[in-house]
Amino acid sequence: MSEMITLHTRLKPGTEDTYQEAHAGIPQELVSAIKDAGVSNWRIWRSGQDLFHLIEVTDYAAMRHALRDHPANVPWQARMAELLEINDDYSGADTGLPLVWELP
Repeated sequence: MSEMITLHTRLKPGTEDTYQEAHAGIPQELVSAIKDAGVSNWRIWRSGQDLFHLIEVTDYAAMRHALRDHPANVPWQARMAELLEINDDYSGADTGLPLVWELP
């Protein structure tokens, strides 16, 4: 069984193109690490500077713990820190956005 996690992040002004370019070439080592951490799907939508992530993962907290110090993720997070308004510390304390409504 997996869980769906939704996140909201925000780009620094003027970094939209760089963010798009970075995600056009995610390193295979990072893709493998994400999958090995239990992620079966990760989608990101962008509206201006706002990013919305939908993650399908076996265990979100375990995934965050597995990736926190992973050698493929550390340089990626450093790169993203240059582009995002708030840096992700991978503390694992977050639980994503709360669900407000779902079509019955």
